[in-house]
Amino acid sequence: MDELSQLFENNRRWVAQMTARDPGFFQKLSRQQAPKSLWIGCADSRVPANEIVGLLPGELFVHRNVSNVVADGDTNCLSVIQYAVDVLQVRNIIVCGHLGCGGVEAALQDQRLGLIDDWLKYVRDVRDKHREQLGALKKTLRSNRLCELNVIEQALNVANTSIVRDAWARQQRVSIRAWIYSIENGLLRDLGVAISDARNARQQYDAAVMHLATSDVHGG
Repeated sequence: MDELSQLFENNRRWVAQMTARDPGFFQKLSRQQAPKSLWIGCADSRVPANEIVGLLPGELFVHRNVSNVVADGDTNCLSVIQYAVDVLQVRNIIVCGHLGCGGVEAALQDQRLGLIDDWLKYVRDVRDKHREQLGALKKTLRSNRLCELNVIEQALNVANTSIVRDAWARQQRVSIRAWIYSIENGLLRDLGVAISDARNARQQYDAAVMHLATSDVHGG
């Protein structure tokens, strides 16, 4: 059996398992989705959003791109955020990066990989913004620190979108979180960002960055 045929076989096995557990699962799933959270994560194949947090299909709205970037000009990501906030009425937006991110490492080292170089300019901006903090670390620790700083930066970018600001202005409850995932042990870690309105966005950002600067790097 070739690898693509194996995927279809895996799919049939998965359907059988889900149906055995809940005979009406797919019928219920087809009628609506009602996730409470939006996950903005990295496209890395080792970071499966639903599985990491133990949620079933329909329980987590997900957007993924290289290095979990939230950029002003990315209509794809912004459309996902708008649909999640305005239509699905999610309560949480979680930006989750991971240690050992290849895109972050490429940005840190100014590696040239092709078309993706233009995309990674957003991560290079984070690198340049925090050059002093990164420069104070041992070379082997800088990549994971930049992974953490990048997540915090992207969480602030979410908070600065007009989509989220408009939601807060109409008293809609939306909280933005910044998490980091370790592929080596499978554990998530909260980076201390909990932005719930426009007034505390910068304060939360500054506190999270300062906490990283004054603590040991948590490798993984």
